[in-house]
Amino acid sequence: MKTYYRQLILFLIALFPLVQIQAQEVALQLYSLRNEMKIDPVKYHELISEWGISALEGGGGYGMSDEEYGKLLADNDLRIINVGAEYLQLTKNIQPIIDQAKKYGAKYATCYWIPHAEGPISMEELKIATALFNAVGAELKKEGITFLYHPHGYEFAKDRNKVRFNYMLDNAKNFGFNMDVFWVKMGGGDPLKIMKKYPGKFPILHLKDRKKGTPGSKNGQGDVETNVILGTGDIDIAGIIKEAKKQGTEYLTIEDESSRSVTQIPLSVAFIKRELEKSN
Repeated sequence: MKTYYRQLILFLIALFPLVQIQAQEVALQLYSLRNEMKIDPVKYHELISEWGISALEGGGGYGMSDEEYGKLLADNDLRIINVGAEYLQLTKNIQPIIDQAKKYGAKYATCYWIPHAEGPISMEELKIATALFNAVGAELKKEGITFLYHPHGYEFAKDRNKVRFNYMLDNAKNFGFNMDVFWVKMGGGDPLKIMKKYPGKFPILHLKDRKKGTPGSKNGQGDVETNVILGTGDIDIAGIIKEAKKQGTEYLTIEDESSRSVTQIPLSVAFIKRELEKSN
C-alpha cells in the first residue's frame, strides 16, 4: 500500500507542470469583431466557438434580450469573463457595473480609458485616477469582482526621468491591470520588463502584436492595421506568454483591431497554444 501511495505522489508531481501549462486560458476581446457583429452576431459567436475560444471580454448583447444573448452564449459554450467599466461611470455610481458583471457571472471589470486632453496624460490626472481606482477596487472586491485598468500608451511620458505609469503600478493597492502589450509598446514601455518588475499585477493580458517598423505613440492612438498575427511582429509575445505562465496570469486575451481580424485570430490562437505547450 505504501508503494502505491508513493507512486501516486510521484505521478501527481510529474503531472503538476502540465496542470500549470494549462492554467492560462485564451480569451477574445469582442471589440475585435465589432464590424462583423453588426452584420451577423449569431454567425460570429459560432465562429468564435469554432476557433476553440470560450472566454470573452465584452457583454453588449448586440440588440438581443438578456435571455436571447444568454442562450446564444450557452449554445456556443461561451461566457463573459470581463466587462467594461467606463471612467465617468466610476465617478458617479458603480452599481450598474456591478449589475453588468453579475448578470454574466464576470469575475473582472476593466476601465479602458482615462479622459484627458489629447496627448500624454498629466501626472496629476494619473494620481487622481489611481486614487479612484483604489476606491472602486475596494468596493468591487466586496462583490467578488476584481477591478483592472487597461493602459493605453499615454501613461508613458516622463517626469524627472521617471515614467508616469510607474506611479500607478507602485500605488495600485486594490486593483490590477489588464495590460495591452501593443499599447504599452506604442507608449515606449517594455511589457515583459514591466511584468517581471511587478509580478502578480496582471491577471489578464491583451495580446496584440505590432507590425515591424511601426512608430510609437504617446497619445493612445495608432493605426489599427498595424495589428498583426501574434508572433510575427516586433513584440516579444512568446516571452510574455512564458512569463504569464510563471505568474499565473489567468487569461491571455486576443484583441485584433485590424480589418483582417477574422483571418488573423485563429492563427493567433494557434500561436498562443503552441507557446503554452512549451515547457518553462
